[in-house]
Amino acid sequence: MTTTVRRPGRVAKLPPRERILDAAEELFQSEGIRRVSVQAIADRAETTKMAVYRHFATKDALVEEWLRIVAADYQAAFDRVEADHPGRPKDQIMGLARFIAEGLPAISHRGCPFINSLAELPDRAHPARRVIEEHKARQTRRLTAMCADAGVPDPAQTAAQITFLLEGAQVSTQNGSIDRVDRLLSIVEGIVEAHAASAPGHGGRDLPKGQ
Repeated sequence: MTTTVRRPGRVAKLPPRERILDAAEELFQSEGIRRVSVQAIADRAETTKMAVYRHFATKDALVEEWLRIVAADYQAAFDRVEADHPGRPKDQIMGLARFIAEGLPAISHRGCPFINSLAELPDRAHPARRVIEEHKARQTRRLTAMCADAGVPDPAQTAAQITFLLEGAQVSTQNGSIDRVDRLLSIVEGIVEAHAASAPGHGGRDLPKGQ
């Protein structure tokens, strides 16, 4: 879901550490973690294998840092929707859903970096896997808080349903079964509205019609 400008003009302008991370992102996303060697990353970054190890002690450390950057991009999406829709939790939730939905075309070609990485890192003690688990826990807490602010009677249940839907869409889009972004957004909105409608007095701030 990254939107950075890609090669070849960009790479020469980056400092060595950023060139290595840029190369690692591209290769890990397109070929997978295990298939990519440190030498391949060095070649793509236009540097040496020794330089890679000077910045990252191990390949695992490089994978861990790459996933921290990906996780930070997702957390930044939470920050943006909160800033764009202050005091409007339902709009914040829909903003997050839109962020995921708009990234589906890239997912269809490259796969979700978190899902792909978990499949390749079965060891629960792997530091990169812990980065993903911590990110997902933080994401769940933030989404649950938005649902609570929206006035739904069971914020954790609502957040779980939205999470299952959005993460399922990221998987399903790879096999072509998700073909309309607007349908995904409509389902998310329906979940929020259904839960809000079940609250005493229909609590929470409603979305304007058409959003």
